[in-house]
Amino acid sequence: MMTKQRASIFDEPAELDVSGFTTKSTPDTTAPAPEEVRAVAEAANFRSREAKAARPAKPAAPPKRSPRQYRTGRNVQLNLKASQETVNTFYELTDANDWVLGETLERAVGALQRELEKEKLPSSAPADTIRKK
Repeated sequence: MMTKQRASIFDEPAELDVSGFTTKSTPDTTAPAPEEVRAVAEAANFRSREAKAARPAKPAAPPKRSPRQYRTGRNVQLNLKASQETVNTFYELTDANDWVLGETLERAVGALQRELEKEKLPSSAPADTIRKK
């Protein structure tokens, strides 16, 4: 059983005596040399908390495109896979003509439809069946 009672948080705090805490006036002569400590630590497989050497830089990533946010009334998303060359060409066409991505896609689809009509090849979606909203 405990003989002392816990201090109450409502009592007035007593003066705390910190006179026993002082800075060291002389270095500790009984302490082992740093090299000795390092050797013992390495022998015991002690993991150091010191920062590791910097890793070589990764190769530069391709530059990020700036976000494209426009209010065009287009609200259906189309996700597809393409080669990097096709994607780069798509963005180059868009930037060169100051279009938005949706406009470039609409123009590309229209051009493909016109080309297919000229060749008289069957198309799964003829030009007259596509309706714009």
